[in-house]
Amino acid sequence: MSYDLLIKNGTVIDGSGAPRFRGDVGITDGKIVRIGRINEKAKQTLDAEGHIVAPGFVDGHTHMDAQIFWDPIGSCSCYHGVTSVVMGNCGFTLAPCRASEADLVFRNLERAEDISREAMLAGINWRWESFPEYLDVLDSLPKGINYAAYMGHSALRTYVMGSRAFEEEATEDEIERMCQLTREALHAGAIGFTTSRSANHETSDHKPVASRVANWQEVRRIVNAMGDAGAGIFEIAGEDHGRDPERVREYHERLKSLAIESGVPITWGMFAKKEAPEIWRGYFDLLDEVAEAGGRMFAQVHSRSLNVIFSFEAHTPFDSWDVWRDIRKLPLEEQRASLADPEFRARLVAAASGPSERHKRGDRTVMPPDWDFVFHMTDASAPGRSQTDLAQEKGLQPVDMMIELALASDLKAMFRMPINNHDENDVIEMMKHPRSVVTFSDSGAHVSQIMDSSLQTNIFSQWVRDRQALTLEEAVRLVTFDTASQWGLHDRGLLRVGMAGDLAIFDPDTIAPNMPEVVHDLPAGATRLKQTARGFLATVVNGEILLQNNEHTGATPGQLMRGPLARPAPS
Repeated sequence: MSYDLLIKNGTVIDGSGAPRFRGDVGITDGKIVRIGRINEKAKQTLDAEGHIVAPGFVDGHTHMDAQIFWDPIGSCSCYHGVTSVVMGNCGFTLAPCRASEADLVFRNLERAEDISREAMLAGINWRWESFPEYLDVLDSLPKGINYAAYMGHSALRTYVMGSRAFEEEATEDEIERMCQLTREALHAGAIGFTTSRSANHETSDHKPVASRVANWQEVRRIVNAMGDAGAGIFEIAGEDHGRDPERVREYHERLKSLAIESGVPITWGMFAKKEAPEIWRGYFDLLDEVAEAGGRMFAQVHSRSLNVIFSFEAHTPFDSWDVWRDIRKLPLEEQRASLADPEFRARLVAAASGPSERHKRGDRTVMPPDWDFVFHMTDASAPGRSQTDLAQEKGLQPVDMMIELALASDLKAMFRMPINNHDENDVIEMMKHPRSVVTFSDSGAHVSQIMDSSLQTNIFSQWVRDRQALTLEEAVRLVTFDTASQWGLHDRGLLRVGMAGDLAIFDPDTIAPNMPEVVHDLPAGATRLKQTARGFLATVVNGEILLQNNEHTGATPGQLMRGPLARPAPS
């Protein structure tokens, strides 16, 4: 037998959790055709001596819906071994939507997911109206990695209701229309339906995104329509009821009832919160309750703290504050000169050392960050030192220390502020829970504020190598078989004969995320954070090498992964 691609001399970790073994992997026509000792020739051979050969990583929570139109390789996820992603989470998608009403979709996305309207206008060639037409367009695009797509509630509502979707509840006829369109999307290949009820998701004019205006009965009807169709996953960015036990319980009961009556798998993301550390455990108890009652529900969790990234090249906590807002509009060279002026720097420090006066004039209280929890980033895998500690050493105020570090680095210094998952013990406990999946990168969203596409490589650098809390086999399974299985991607996530030829080939001693950098490579020159990784020999997608030494080969072997109702019947 001759192979298209042969991976020789690697250590195979197949994704199942089984022990590693030495072996070769042969791929033909995009599929794995042999695993073992292979002596035949191949069109292309890659020597993986000293490297792990694993299934390509699978990320179930991304927002690449807009990015896929201008980025053929799926960055930054592709740099971290990810070969398949699920997009359209939290109710935010680009379809269904008429081209003439694209601004309704942009209104949902722009602030809630920090995706620039200018970038979307410049980068998207609108060639669809319905969700099936949208999937056909995605199918036609050059893709480096594989994509599955949900249909989002906010887009669905604005398509059916127009601008009323941001203000009113739907009529009975409108709800029935949404149910019909959901069934249509599932039959075309949507992997499910998503919504947001999170207060964090607002439009650019600080109003709720369209899905948040819906009542629970509307959500329930649409999810039950999926259940009637016999396919689909329901993802929800959930309601926040704080520490009110009665309201939390009532919400849990609604989720539980919906899972049981619809038969639809339900998933949501969960972080541990410093101000309410007990909350996440109640949600994880709910997972077991639902399973015992006959429903299916799983949590999506992260591999570290959720960090907001500050940098003078992107944004700081004070960009809209008095004094600061004047210079933050200037070119960086002029900002640098102002920061180096002792008198002006003193004014900046004074303005940022108490509540914002500008926001106070608008009857809002906006405080400086808690500097105990703002850390100078020098290594993407290291915690870093707090601004409080660094400032005390220098005899400066923390905000002055931030300016000092920025000037010393030509304004490239980065600072991270954890907003969730402060306690690493909570993080690893959630990761190891049998009803959780480690997949919450949000890749493609929050592009200038958060960089979590490195979620997968962080597992190997932090939890396998540094903390030794996971074995390599356990870590590989977390980001391959476990995620692929929950989303029904049954030809991904394992190295088995007949499965898709998606591989991540990496050095277990060096795999780690690199430091983020600020780039301006989005359409219309919009800003984003970019983060690559080290330790990868190759990333293979459908039998073709997409990245070698984390450099793009020029290949675009990715595919649209349609949901089960649109897949061909097994032969």
